Amino acid sequence: MKKAMTLLACIFLGIFIIGSFPSITSACSCANLPSVEEEFERSKAVFSGKVVDIKEKQSLKGYQSKSVLFEVTNTWKGVEQSQIIITTGQGGGDCGYNFIKGEEYLVYADESIMYGGKSLVSVICDRTDMLSSSQEDLEVLGEGQPPIEEVNLSGKHNRNQLYIWATVAVIIGIVVFFILNKRKRLD
Repeated sequence: MKKAMTLLACIFLGIFIIGSFPSITSACSCANLPSVEEEFERSKAVFSGKVVDIKEKQSLKGYQSKSVLFEVTNTWKGVEQSQIIITTGQGGGDCGYNFIKGEEYLVYADESIMYGGKSLVSVICDRTDMLSSSQEDLEVLGEGQPPIEEVNLSGKHNRNQLYIWATVAVIIGIVVFFILNKRKRLD
């Protein structure tokens, strides 16, 4: 039993030490927005769509972000499905764009690991804006195409929280097992 407690203490100490190292950070520097042509060329995906859902996320490294589910209306680049999930920050210094549920946007997104895992990301330094304020962009981009493939990503959008809670439950279960096992041996 003493070996088990020592092992458990080492595991918790290891987790604490790994979590103690600071991560690399970066800041937004977007004094001038790029032109529509430059932004289009740089972006992995360009589309217009309505925000269906917004979920707050926290990665295992502690990054806080938002996962934004869009119903795609038109696409100009990189999007073929009727729904897409974009990641952005919380706002307030982390470059996150403040999307509002139910509103329509013209979105420029690029692949990035800025908020943890590799995903399509849109930030305040992009030309992303409400669709009603994007007339200049729409004139340059021309007419978009409707998405080709009909999908429903709402289940995938909710699944990330399940993994986090399952991991927490397993850790709690292991701790309870060791505590009960120790008490049983003492009796």
